[in-house]
Amino acid sequence: MDLVAACRAFVSVSERGSFTVGAAAARMAQSVASRRVAALERHLGGRLLDRSPRAATLTPFGRDVLPSARRLVELADRLEREARAAGRRPLRLAVPADSSTGALARLIAEAHRRGMPLDPHPAAPGERADLVASGEVHAALLAVPPADAAWTVPLGLAQADDPGEGPFWLDTLRPARADGDRRPRHVRVQPEDDVPHVRDRLARLGDAVGLRPAQVGVARTAAAAVADVLGRGDALLCSAAEAVDLGLVWRPLGELPDLARGFALAAAEGAGGETERFRTACARGIARCLGAGAAG
Repeated sequence: MDLVAACRAFVSVSERGSFTVGAAAARMAQSVASRRVAALERHLGGRLLDRSPRAATLTPFGRDVLPSARRLVELADRLEREARAAGRRPLRLAVPADSSTGALARLIAEAHRRGMPLDPHPAAPGERADLVASGEVHAALLAVPPADAAWTVPLGLAQADDPGEGPFWLDTLRPARADGDRRPRHVRVQPEDDVPHVRDRLARLGDAVGLRPAQVGVARTAAAAVADVLGRGDALLCSAAEAVDLGLVWRPLGELPDLARGFALAAAEGAGGETERFRTACARGIARCLGAGAAG
């Protein structure tokens, strides 16, 4: 016996004093309501309603049982409402702070079309890891080494002026004695690339080719990094797509052609199923948002 359905029929009939009216209010046939009330009476071991051709009247037993039956129906209705609301709950997703507005908007739209509302939270790499670890977001696009990544974004150096064909060789920034105290050109690293598998590799290369320690540094913001490129002639570590958006000329890094950002989608505790559905449905949209060529 469906206890909730039987209690729903009993409550509706008892409140209206009629099987005909009560059944209609509960959106069921009169015969169905009658059978369900009878089944509930057998289950509880007592008559709930006195039936007559014109009315259905509560028995003393039915009067005692009615409050609990009503609470059960109300709790069942509340459970269904909350379940529907949970199904519409947006997936809180930590994304790179400097995600392209257009690409992020397209990802949100794609997820919505697939029945998965998305609530993005732009954040720096370390903050994204903290957000998903604490459960403040359901999932995060974490910065990971390319070998562990689902999506990768090749990195190179971009400048305001066209350096000509071929890769950008970092040793061309090595200060010469003839420069004296003149400030050498720097490599500006964006906050998104302030992670060991990018920042440290570039710094070690700078040491190896004879750059001064200060020539490779992380900018406070992406805008500050670009400003130094435009105003001081520095080079920006970025992807080819970012360079196009900024109106800069991009070249791969000659000494580190495999330098890349890596991203993996991580789920907070208890959100694995929801995150996996999002990954499966929107893998291409995620790749576009990150500026990655393809998903792994």
